[in-house]
Amino acid sequence: MPSTDASQFAIELARIASDMNASDVLAMDLRGISPVTDMTVISTGTSDRQMRGLADAVVAYGKNVGRRPFGLAGYDGGTWIVIDFIDVVFHVFGKAHREYFDLELLWGDAPRIDWVRSESA
Repeated sequence: MPSTDASQFAIELARIASDMNASDVLAMDLRGISPVTDMTVISTGTSDRQMRGLADAVVAYGKNVGRRPFGLAGYDGGTWIVIDFIDVVFHVFGKAHREYFDLELLWGDAPRIDWVRSESA
């Protein structure tokens, strides 16, 4: 299966997070802002179990579209899981850690990506 481009991949990861009941899901375009990645998806999980389930779903989707993660960290910690697909980085935080690290502020000038499905989709 061919891989999708970074923005479409980020949109799909945001949709997976939303479908799995993560809250405050945000996708951001970091091209020209971050030397590390092109896109990032940030979400908040409700429990360590839900966060691990979401991470598993994101990794499985990536593999299905030909994108294996370069790295995965925090899976056993239950506070912040980050999955690095090189051009897209996916984050799922516990609520307290999301507030503490505040990546939205760090990349406050980054354009937001509209990922919400239309009512007809």
